[in-house]
This record gives sequence, C-alpha cells and structure tokens, in this order.
Amino acid sequence: MELGDSLPDLTLPATGNQMINLANLVGNPVLLYFYPRDDTPGCTQEGEDFRDHYAKLQAKHVQLFGISRDSIKSHEKFKSKHRLPFPLLSDEDEAACQCFGVMRDKMMFGKQVRGIERSTFLFDSTGILREVWRKVKVEQHVQEVLAIIKKL
Repeated sequence: MELGDSLPDLTLPATGNQMINLANLVGNPVLLYFYPRDDTPGCTQEGEDFRDHYAKLQAKHVQLFGISRDSIKSHEKFKSKHRLPFPLLSDEDEAACQCFGVMRDKMMFGKQVRGIERSTFLFDSTGILREVWRKVKVEQHVQEVLAIIKKL
C-alpha cells in the first residue's frame, strides 16, 4: 500500500456482528489503524487515545477502524472493556495485514516472532491513501493524526 493507492476491495468481520468492505467506505475519510494485540498495554493505550479523541474525528466525518489478527470474540471483549466507540476488524487470515504490508519479524524476549507493526493509514473521502504512519509510537500519535486530518 503506497500513497495514492485506493482503498482495497477487502471484506473483514467487525464487532457488532458486521462485515465491512473497505472499498465501500468511500464518501468520507477513512482511518485504519493496525495494532498487534487486544488488551496489551500499548494497544490499550492507543485504542483509548482514539476513543478520547473520537468526537474530533467524527466532527471531520472520519470513519475509524482498528484492525488486528485477534478474533471477533476477543475484539468484542476489548471494545466493551475499554468503551471503544468505533468498530474493530478481525484479520485472522492476515489478508489486510498482507495488503497493507504491516507484518514484520520482531524480537520478543530474545526470540524472533512474526507480528503486526503498529501502523496507521489515512484515506481521503475519495478512497485515496493520503498519509501513512509506520512503526507508530503510541504517545502523541493521535495528535499527529488529528493535525493531518485538519488539512484534508
């Protein structure tokens, strides 16, 4: 996924018993954030930061979705526990992860593991990719995203 690319024609299961086709989201800006795992410290903080600034995103008509490889059951618990007002998409087969190029080999506790590199993608209302954040550091990330959205 490169700047200027269109929203891909991918359909993923979402919380709330939904199926979301990314290509059908054209009409409003779309913000997709990929995170490694439900209910881990960094992922919880990132979700809560987006939750705390969700009204600002809604004011700009931004459609926000969190994506990880966790199951819908896990997502439902995570969403409920942290009162996340936006859908979480399940990518258990890694189709979206592969499309967006977010899978990376990482070192954890001295072992190499394959996982999601925290990344965020912003599409404009015509479905064109306008901004990409890779290797996201949770602190201040939402503020960086909001600053770019103001320019759309």
